[in-house]
Amino acid sequence: MRSIRGSLPLAISLSLLAASLLSVKLPAQMVGGTATDQPVRPLPPGMKAPIVDFRDLAAQAGLTAKVISGELDQTYIVENTGTGVAIFDYDNDGLPDIFLVQGDRLQSSAPPLTPHLYHNLGGLRFEDVTAKSGIGHLGWGQGVCAGDPDNNGHVDLFVTQWGHNVFLRNMGNGVFQEETKERGLDRPESRWSTGCAFIDYDRDGYLDLVVANYVDFKAQDSPRPRSESGCNWKGMPVPCGPRGLKGETMTLYHNDGHGHFVDVTKPSGIETPREYYGFTVLTGDFDNDGWPDIFIACDSTPSLYFHNKRNGTFEEMGLASGLAVNEDGREQAGMGATAADYDGDGRLDIFKTNFSNDTDTLYRNLPNNVFDDVTSATGLAVHTQYVKWGAAFLDFDNDGWPDLFVADGHVYPFVEKYNLGEEFKQPRQLFWNRGDGQFFDVSSTGGSALTAKHSSRGIAVGDLDNDGSEEIVTVNLFEAPSLLKNFGPRGNALLVRALTATGRDAVGARITLTVGERKEIDEVRSGGYHISQGDFRVHFGMGHAAKADLTIRWPDGPVTNVETIHGVDANQWIVVREGRGIIERHAFAHTAP
Repeated sequence: MRSIRGSLPLAISLSLLAASLLSVKLPAQMVGGTATDQPVRPLPPGMKAPIVDFRDLAAQAGLTAKVISGELDQTYIVENTGTGVAIFDYDNDGLPDIFLVQGDRLQSSAPPLTPHLYHNLGGLRFEDVTAKSGIGHLGWGQGVCAGDPDNNGHVDLFVTQWGHNVFLRNMGNGVFQEETKERGLDRPESRWSTGCAFIDYDRDGYLDLVVANYVDFKAQDSPRPRSESGCNWKGMPVPCGPRGLKGETMTLYHNDGHGHFVDVTKPSGIETPREYYGFTVLTGDFDNDGWPDIFIACDSTPSLYFHNKRNGTFEEMGLASGLAVNEDGREQAGMGATAADYDGDGRLDIFKTNFSNDTDTLYRNLPNNVFDDVTSATGLAVHTQYVKWGAAFLDFDNDGWPDLFVADGHVYPFVEKYNLGEEFKQPRQLFWNRGDGQFFDVSSTGGSALTAKHSSRGIAVGDLDNDGSEEIVTVNLFEAPSLLKNFGPRGNALLVRALTATGRDAVGARITLTVGERKEIDEVRSGGYHISQGDFRVHFGMGHAAKADLTIRWPDGPVTNVETIHGVDANQWIVVREGRGIIERHAFAHTAP
């Protein structure tokens, strides 16, 4: 999210990196880039896009709580960024539940706000069990990630905040207990954290934790819009930041094997100069060496890529990899991030959302930690008029090729008053993966839930009704969330929950599905999207195939810790436990058309 006056970061030209670093001074009040919105490319002769029909079922599902992020006039940047959402199964009943992160108000006289925990009752019906869960007012919430750092089989939550982060331990009886200090995750000073992800970076069998930090911000020290020292964007008085405000570094906590964490930011190589505005944490084995790496989408500064050196340390190589900037050598206002193998070459690619006046960015993964910006080449250089936040690769038609969803929403509620051609509430975007390295925009024809306008922020994806089709939950500022379900036709699918030998979700496991000569890959992942958490179960579209082979590379021990299961039937969700094979099989529910 980019605005404000003051000293701007320097854009780095990768093309001249070998000779020298070229500094490019950007206009003082520019938001995003200067990319030109490209027209939607027509489909090749004989190719037809699938029928898509996304509808918002949140109200009838019982998802009615509003997310509050400051006041409606949005005076300060901390009010603009919104919050995340988590889809996770807190009671292990096989039905993913929903945790909605709550913001706060700057007015101390206002009643305290709480996040909301929704228990999945089945059939896309939810009950608000926040009061029963023991979760109360936490502070000014931002993001959320899920994991089981004590390996007891119950998924815990870590909530990032402007202030003090919170660790919520799942007691296994429907109740959560705040144990931030006990786990070594408290800090004496107030800080603004955004994205997070649990990750077993040293493959010792215990989940560690990486946290992104955004801005060193104090509301009382920030100029107000319309004041003499205030900030402007396109001639409009706006909240100041992030540019001109002091940046941050990221944080890495190591799990000591007893569910207690130690800050290893500096010795691990994660510490950087305090000049980055970190947003979404995305993890994955991006170089296929069996060790998880870390990508952090940064706002208005180059993004960060920490390559795992397999000895407990990381090397930051955003510039060298091509992930720090776009193809023009320019840093962008990165918000959300998601990963998938969109082109079927066996490597995880990265998609990042950005502010308006700029395209999103798709980085194709080449061998040896090198990425290529293929945004224009793949037909994704469109909709530069939107402020883009949460993003997800998901296979909405189950054809085996991951598609793309993006949630949008401006940061300035008053933007319409200035006749700039932009709106606070904006529609969503959906891109169909054609299977030939190209995407086709189906946003305007994909159903009422896509064309409806909201100012959205975090999103999460999961099969909430266990019918083989993934749903999308989006956070909408000052509104109830949306629950998007596709009622269009689709192919066969398989849903895989992978558990380690200790019984926890195998975060970091690489799962490969093989149908004939075709291979699909994905990983069990914590965090991502935009400061949010999706279903730990990995979804594979299978088209018309009735059976597939599964290979799982487990995230702990030697990288040769691999199991293969042959002849797995489609149209079910299964539970695979390390060393024991499939321990549960469940046919998909018949709740879809």
